Amino acid sequence: MAASDTPTDRVYSETHEWHKLDGDVVTIGLTRFAVDNLTDVTYAEMRPAGTSVAASDVIGEVESVKTTSDVYSAVSGEIIEINSTLADDPGCINSDPYGAGWLVKVKATNAGELDALKSAADYDASL
Repeated sequence: MAASDTPTDRVYSETHEWHKLDGDVVTIGLTRFAVDNLTDVTYAEMRPAGTSVAASDVIGEVESVKTTSDVYSAVSGEIIEINSTLADDPGCINSDPYGAGWLVKVKATNAGELDALKSAADYDASL
């Protein structure tokens, strides 16, 4: 994926998750860089809806043919939705990490925590 293909409508963590704010709901997924390094994702398990999370908490894990990786939230709040598609089609994380392959939605209690994350340009520059 070319640097210019990294969506600019979200922010990015050091641990390669993207966070997209819409009102007080933050959708979280894995970046193309993370997905490409994992190779084929074979399983994804997120903490259930209703779980309270703090910034930097592990909110789930993804397994690939190469490894298992933790997924982190950069924002505090409550998980309000899990991408139900992942149970039957974890590969959608590989094919569409910035769209259909999203992981969870968190109702943020402090969206200002996202200010610490990187813009698309800064994230690309760090790779």
